[in-house]
Amino acid sequence: MTGGTVVVLGRIGRNFAAGMSGGIAYLLDPDLGRVNTQMVDLEPLDASDGALLQRLVERHRAETGSAVAGELLADWDQALARFVKVMPKDYKRVLAAASRAELEGRDVNEAVMAAAHG
Repeated sequence: MTGGTVVVLGRIGRNFAAGMSGGIAYLLDPDLGRVNTQMVDLEPLDASDGALLQRLVERHRAETGSAVAGELLADWDQALARFVKVMPKDYKRVLAAASRAELEGRDVNEAVMAAAHG
């Protein structure tokens, strides 16, 4: 995965996130022993993650009729506590550099390029 957002409501295979260099994944009740943590960090959700997840799960239910999504939405606060965020380490560094550059009035593209090269 090099970009975008994915929400996994089922089981993950072994070595999940191997090669993940960008984007964000959200896992429901993950088997953390199956996550390759060499390139990613596992993080708690923040408020914006919760809002995004709810919209995505609602859309999934609306478009597919998913019973799993319906059960999650029926008690969303409880369900939200079951998710973990998978964030690629390099992607996190680049996002932080872009945010700092924007706050400091520096060129965001230059900051991103510098962060991307390490």
